[in-house]
Amino acid sequence: MECGRLHDVIQLQHLTKRYGSTLAVEDLSLEVAEGELLVLIGASGCGKTTTLKMVNRLVEPSAGRVSIRGRDAAELPLAALRRRIGYCFQQIGLFPHMTVAENVAITPRLLDWDDARVCSRVDALLELVELEPRDYRERFPHQLSGGQQQRVGIARALAAEPEVLLMDEPFGSLDPPTRDRLQQRFQTIRAELHVTTIFVTHDMVEALLLGDRIAVMDQGRLLQVGRPGQLLREPADEVVAGLMETPRRQAEQVEALLRATGGSEQ
Repeated sequence: MECGRLHDVIQLQHLTKRYGSTLAVEDLSLEVAEGELLVLIGASGCGKTTTLKMVNRLVEPSAGRVSIRGRDAAELPLAALRRRIGYCFQQIGLFPHMTVAENVAITPRLLDWDDARVCSRVDALLELVELEPRDYRERFPHQLSGGQQQRVGIARALAAEPEVLLMDEPFGSLDPPTRDRLQQRFQTIRAELHVTTIFVTHDMVEALLLGDRIAVMDQGRLLQVGRPGQLLREPADEVVAGLMETPRRQAEQVEALLRATGGSEQ
């Protein structure tokens, strides 16, 4: 067995996924430390969502292995594995016939938590995502805004106190102000809960703002992994440099606009 770093929670070791003759993920090795948020980023079809889904075995790898705290995920019972891993994605997937409280409580109920513990956990999580339990417990998904539904999705993913959280474009469908607020709130939640997270996005600005480290993928291969500042200063190749160019250019444009506005007011 290949050894990871001290306190690694997730280890992806030579992970490969083929669909017929198509190689979706090729020989990918990564580690995610306790409490870390690792962002997977790259163009559509680069393999980032396939990689995410191999962690909780929504997709089975063709080769390589996923380890959770040193245990091979393939050797764990599937239901038990998925209950240890929270999963939050862009489409949210709330059950329309269930209330907010019932949606959040799904996994704790499957784990046979008693009613008092379930109710306490639901209320605590709704407060954490800034949805007053008294006002939102009995609402149905169609009675919520998109941002509120996404908050419920985050609460549901955290309900069973998972040690790992997987997030696939969770804020991608939201309008910019709502997206910004949820990104900030999520950072606060993550700091409070210290949950180990893999976060998939195609938005480089989001990756730079949220990630402790960023893993850049292209055509199924890992190109570079490092801290945001490292990738900005020292991109490994032209693909990584191209991804870094967009937020850099946007920042320069905003700075130029601020200078021009300031100059016109003098």
